Amino acid sequence: MTTYIYMVRHGDSLRTGMDEWTRGLSPKGKEDARRVTECLKDEGIDVLYSSPYIRASDTIADLADQLGKEITHIEDLREKVWMEGNRQLPDEDLLHELQKMYADSNYALPGGESNRECQARAVKALQEILRDHAGERVAIGTHGLVMALMMSYFAPEYDLDFLLQTTKPDIYVMEFKEDEVLVRRMPL
Repeated sequence: MTTYIYMVRHGDSLRTGMDEWTRGLSPKGKEDARRVTECLKDEGIDVLYSSPYIRASDTIADLADQLGKEITHIEDLREKVWMEGNRQLPDEDLLHELQKMYADSNYALPGGESNRECQARAVKALQEILRDHAGERVAIGTHGLVMALMMSYFAPEYDLDFLLQTTKPDIYVMEFKEDEVLVRRMPL
């Protein structure tokens, strides 16, 4: 029995004046969401989950509507908490901090999560989804770093280099067959 997890990284999002929870899709991101729907509408998706962050949920909302299904939000699928107050990391600091976080999985900015902590909570949620939906096709609205951390739990090649080459949006299909995990990127 094969279970398919469609990791859907959110589309382009607004960058200013909003916290991580309420930051929505930009006009380009709304078009990105339509592309995601076109790509996945005939995949036979059985169930949809998402991070509670608006940009992740909105990226798969049209797909859910077209399929006549609800999106279940799971807080532990949210993006990594970068720093105190769940604020965004400034773009100019992002690469440097990511390198430190990947060099030391226990490293965290003040008030933020380490990669190890983020991965543990997200993988626990993913494992519950896998248990509850064995043999089904599941779409998950997600974020770049938490997606890479979940994927690297099963296959270490999904590291910082992988994260840096992902796009917004992006879709990776994880096929879980007994003790084997196969991953492929879906063209958008």
